[in-house]
Order: sequence, then C-alpha cells, then structure tokens
Amino acid sequence: MKETSDYRMERDTMGEVRVPADRLWGAQTERSRCNFRVGRRMPVEIIRAFAYLKQAAAEANCALGVLPEDKSALIVQVCGEIRDGLLDEEFPLVVYQTGSGTQTNMNVNEVIANRAAAIAGRRVLHPNDDVNKSQSSNDTFPTAMTVAAVTVLEDRLLPALDAMIGTLRQLEERYRGTVKTGRTHLMDAVPMTFGQEVSGWRSMMEHSKEYIEGTLPALRQIALGGTAVGTGLNAPDGFAAAVAEQLSAVTGKPFVSADNKFHALSAKDAFVYAHGALKALAADLMKMANDIRWLASGPRCGFGEIEIPANEPGSSIMPGKVNPTQTESACMVAVRVMGNDAAVGIAASQGNFELNVYMPVIADAFLESADLLAASLDSLNRNCVAGITAREDRMADYAERSLMSAAALNPYIGYDKAAACAKRAHADGTTLREAGVSLGYFTEEDYDTWIDLRALAGAGEDDCQR
Repeated sequence: MKETSDYRMERDTMGEVRVPADRLWGAQTERSRCNFRVGRRMPVEIIRAFAYLKQAAAEANCALGVLPEDKSALIVQVCGEIRDGLLDEEFPLVVYQTGSGTQTNMNVNEVIANRAAAIAGRRVLHPNDDVNKSQSSNDTFPTAMTVAAVTVLEDRLLPALDAMIGTLRQLEERYRGTVKTGRTHLMDAVPMTFGQEVSGWRSMMEHSKEYIEGTLPALRQIALGGTAVGTGLNAPDGFAAAVAEQLSAVTGKPFVSADNKFHALSAKDAFVYAHGALKALAADLMKMANDIRWLASGPRCGFGEIEIPANEPGSSIMPGKVNPTQTESACMVAVRVMGNDAAVGIAASQGNFELNVYMPVIADAFLESADLLAASLDSLNRNCVAGITAREDRMADYAERSLMSAAALNPYIGYDKAAACAKRAHADGTTLREAGVSLGYFTEEDYDTWIDLRALAGAGEDDCQR
C-alpha cells in the first residue's frame, strides 16, 4: 500500500483508489464518496445501529465456530468506539447512494477493519471475509434500519410523549371546573370546561402512544441471516437465530429473527405501518397546536381565552407583539412528517423481486420524522404547554354571553321556541334569559332553574373527561 503525506492507495476488485491518508475508510467508501454528492449524510442512528449488528454478527460467528475469537474481539472493540461517537468523521457517505445501502455497509466494514489494524499494529481483519462474514448488505442495511427505528421510538419519541401527557394531565386537573364555551365549526357551541378540552388533547397523545407501541412488534423482526436474497447463502446453520439473540443482548431491546427472510429483504411494510402511526401523531400534534394558538389569539382582538409564554419578540416592526411561535414550529414539523409519510409509502412499494432498493431514503425519512416529533413535543411541552394559564374571566364572560345554551331549553320549551330565543337575543344584543322572557316562553325563575352552566358542562364529572 503506497502512501504519501496526503493520501494512500487502497485496492479493491476494481483496482486502486486514492484515499485520504488520515481516514480509516477504504476503496469502496472512497468511490462512493466521489460518485455520490447528493443530499445529506447517512443518519448517525444508522451508523450506530450498524455497530450493534456488526458486534452481534461477530459474536454469533464466533460462537458458531466460523470466526476466531481474536478477530471477534477486535470487531467488538471497534464497534464500541463507533457507538461512542469516537469515529463519526469516518462515515462520510450520503443517503442518496445505492438503494441497498451497500456502500454504507462497506464503509462500516472498512472502518472496522482499518481501525482494528491500527489497534493490533498489523492487518488482522478483511472487511468482507471477516467483518461482513455471514452477512450481505441486503440483510444488514434493513437490520440497521430496524435497530435505528426501534431505538429512536423507544428512547426518544415515547418518553417525549409521556412528558407531554403528564403536563396535559396536570393542566386538565387544574382547570377541571373552569366553564367555557365549546366551539364546533369554529362557531359557539354548548358549555364545557377547559379541563375537558385539555382532556381531549391528552387523550389524543395517549392514543398516539398506543398506536406507536403497537407497531413495535413488526419492527423488531430483523432480516439478518437472509444474506443476499433471503436463502441465507454463506451463513452457518443457526446464524439467524444466534445473531438475533446477540443483537437483543447488546442493544437491550428484544429483536427476533424474521420468519420469512424473503419478505424481510424485499418488503418494507413494517415501516409504512409504523410511519402511519407517526403521521397520526403529527395530525394530533397539529390539531392541538392549532387549538392552542386559536385560544391564545389576541391578546385583545382574538379569542384570548388562554395565555401562553411570551418567549421572544414577534415582530420586527410592531413593538410589543408576541406570536405563538412554538405552535407554529410544531405545525411545520407535522407538515414535514406528513410529507415523509408519502415518501416512505412510495419507496416501500418499490421492492422489485428479492430486494427493495429504496432503503436509505426510507430510513432517512422515518428517522427524521421520529426525531422531529420527539424534539417538537419536548419543545412545545417545555416552552408552551407547561406555561399555559386560563383567562377564567374571559372564559366565563363568553360562556355567559353564548347563545348556544339554548340547547338546554329544548326539553322545556322545544327546539323551535329555543331557536326563536337565540335569534331574538342575537338580533337585539340581549341575553337568552331576556329574549325568552320578552317572548313569554318562560320566567326569569324558570331560566335560573333550568340553566346552570356548570351542570350543563358536566363540571367535575369523571365520565366526561376520560
């Protein structure tokens, strides 16, 4: 291997390649680095996942007697360095490369082999024969996708959801008895409590959590052991089960060997299913964020029923203006996730014969969505929802002036007369009480007996808040 101060010559099956002298990658990585300069780098979560699966494969191969213990130990050591982020700069390849992710698989193989050589003081590992033993890019990349997806959901997104649910539960309890006007079609509706309104947000987040958790069993099925097309060519007997067991041990997460490797290599329906749950969360997040910014609109010429934290100036020209920026950020995240869902679905439909060759873009879109949602939930929670306070005087005033309490008059005077009361009150600018009395439909005493806003809202009734 000839070297200069700036580069060294590496060789692969296609010939010699100049590689920067201070880098650990090899010829195949360098070819990809030069040939593909499209988009951003492969997500670091994929690289970390590769380190887990390469360690698991080495340990399984060693236990099955096809890889010497010293070689396995070196692979395990370098994989630990990769997971610790010590070699991040050695993974320069982009998402938009070969659709199988082969070049990223070889990037990891080459870095492990060259780093092991530096540790041992001599060339010990071959990137294909040792690091990639019993494997193919076709089963390692989908396995890395699986490990990365499960990890980001369990370690980032679900905890962020739990934190948001906890904050909403506190807000719900605090305003359990605060009566306000409900709204349907953006128009006044019957009374409810602010606690009930918040309970709807809380329940959305809880359901989204359940949906996401429900996708995990499908995601936990790994393709490793299928090698090139699903037959397991060049993998020893028992490798698929052994590597799944080892992967579970090193990650601390329960992975299982996919029972049909042909499906595992060629179909990405588990990611479509799981990303559908992320899209559902995005829809719920946008609904809640929009409700918050509508309710906070004003402060004098909007609904103004709640106050949210004033985090930064809102205008470069209007002094004193404060905008609902956290909710705007959350809504943009939701839009991005919905766009990613289309990308995942289309890409997953393109599994031709024994392999899907859109895997990098599926992985990138999925991980971006999960990361964005986790970060957005955390930001919205800390910087907005946790600081929401109800303007109870405004809520009470709107509830008293609303005409839709007329619905509670139906059992006593009938729908038509109740509608006449509402129309008269709106036309005259009076209250329902005044309109009904002037029409001779009831007395003031009747109205006070029939119309109790707290009772109409079911304030304090647990059944309304589940």
